[in-house]
Amino acid sequence: MARFPFPPKARNPFPPGMRPGPAYPAKSKNAQFSSFRASLLYCPSCKTATPTRERLLLVLPTGNLYEYLCAHCGTSTGEKTDQETQDVQLILP
Repeated sequence: MARFPFPPKARNPFPPGMRPGPAYPAKSKNAQFSSFRASLLYCPSCKTATPTRERLLLVLPTGNLYEYLCAHCGTSTGEKTDQETQDVQLILP
Protein backbone atom coordinates (compact mmCIF):
# COMPACT_ATOMS: atom_id res chain seq x y z
CA MET A 1 0.00 0.00 0.00
CA ALA A 2 1.45 3.38 -1.03
CA ARG A 3 1.73 6.15 1.50
CA PHE A 4 0.90 9.72 0.56
CA PRO A 5 2.97 12.60 1.93
CA PHE A 6 -0.20 14.29 3.24
CA PRO A 7 -3.22 12.99 5.16
CA PRO A 8 -6.40 12.15 3.21
CA LYS A 9 -9.06 14.88 2.93
CA ALA A 10 -11.94 14.88 5.32
CA ARG A 11 -15.20 13.58 3.88
CA ASN A 12 -17.53 16.33 2.60
CA PRO A 13 -20.83 16.09 4.56
CA PHE A 14 -22.75 17.68 1.67
CA PRO A 15 -23.81 15.90 -1.54
CA PRO A 16 -21.71 16.60 -4.67
CA GLY A 17 -22.34 20.10 -6.01
CA MET A 18 -24.04 21.24 -2.82
CA ARG A 19 -22.28 23.57 -0.42
CA PRO A 20 -23.66 25.63 2.41
CA GLY A 21 -24.33 29.25 1.55
CA PRO A 22 -23.15 32.17 3.62
CA ALA A 23 -25.10 32.79 6.80
CA TYR A 24 -26.91 36.10 6.32
CA PRO A 25 -29.05 37.67 9.01
CA ALA A 26 -32.78 37.60 8.23
CA LYS A 27 -32.85 41.40 7.95
CA SER A 28 -30.40 41.59 5.05
CA LYS A 29 -31.97 38.55 3.37
CA ASN A 30 -35.20 40.50 2.78
CA ALA A 31 -33.50 43.89 2.30
CA GLN A 32 -33.05 43.18 -1.40
CA PHE A 33 -36.84 43.28 -1.77
CA SER A 34 -37.33 46.59 0.04
CA SER A 35 -37.78 48.61 -3.16
CA PHE A 36 -38.91 47.66 -6.65
CA ARG A 37 -38.66 49.74 -9.79
CA ALA A 38 -41.21 48.96 -12.53
CA SER A 39 -39.77 48.45 -16.01
CA LEU A 40 -42.97 47.65 -17.94
CA LEU A 41 -46.52 48.77 -17.09
CA TYR A 42 -49.78 48.63 -19.03
CA CYS A 43 -50.53 51.91 -20.83
CA PRO A 44 -54.24 52.62 -21.44
CA SER A 45 -53.43 54.86 -24.43
CA CYS A 46 -51.06 52.46 -26.19
CA LYS A 47 -53.17 49.41 -25.13
CA THR A 48 -50.05 47.36 -24.32
CA ALA A 49 -47.30 47.01 -21.71
CA THR A 50 -44.69 49.66 -22.41
CA PRO A 51 -41.38 50.73 -20.84
CA THR A 52 -41.79 53.31 -18.09
CA ARG A 53 -39.97 56.37 -16.81
CA GLU A 54 -39.98 57.17 -13.13
CA ARG A 55 -40.59 60.81 -12.16
CA LEU A 56 -40.28 62.21 -8.64
CA LEU A 57 -43.50 64.06 -7.72
CA LEU A 58 -43.24 64.91 -4.01
CA VAL A 59 -40.75 64.64 -1.18
CA LEU A 60 -42.74 63.86 1.96
CA PRO A 61 -41.63 63.22 5.56
CA THR A 62 -42.94 59.66 5.21
CA GLY A 63 -41.20 58.99 1.88
CA ASN A 64 -40.93 60.04 -1.75
CA LEU A 65 -43.89 59.88 -4.16
CA TYR A 66 -42.99 58.75 -7.69
CA GLU A 67 -45.10 58.66 -10.85
CA TYR A 68 -44.56 56.17 -13.68
CA LEU A 69 -44.96 57.53 -17.23
CA CYS A 70 -45.27 55.62 -20.51
CA ALA A 71 -41.99 56.00 -22.44
CA HIS A 72 -43.89 56.19 -25.77
CA CYS A 73 -46.78 58.61 -25.17
CA GLY A 74 -46.12 60.09 -21.68
CA THR A 75 -49.40 58.88 -20.13
CA SER A 76 -49.33 58.26 -16.36
CA THR A 77 -49.37 54.49 -15.80
CA GLY A 78 -48.93 54.30 -12.01
CA GLU A 79 -47.32 55.66 -8.88
CA LYS A 80 -45.46 54.45 -5.81
CA THR A 81 -44.33 55.80 -2.46
CA ASP A 82 -40.84 54.93 -1.23
CA GLN A 83 -40.81 54.54 2.54
CA GLU A 84 -37.80 56.36 3.99
CA THR A 85 -35.92 54.35 6.59
CA GLN A 86 -33.78 57.29 7.71
CA ASP A 87 -34.82 59.71 10.40
CA VAL A 88 -36.06 63.02 9.04
CA GLN A 89 -35.11 66.20 10.85
CA LEU A 90 -37.15 69.33 10.30
CA ILE A 91 -35.39 72.60 11.01
CA LEU A 92 -37.83 75.37 11.88
CA PRO A 93 -36.86 79.04 12.28
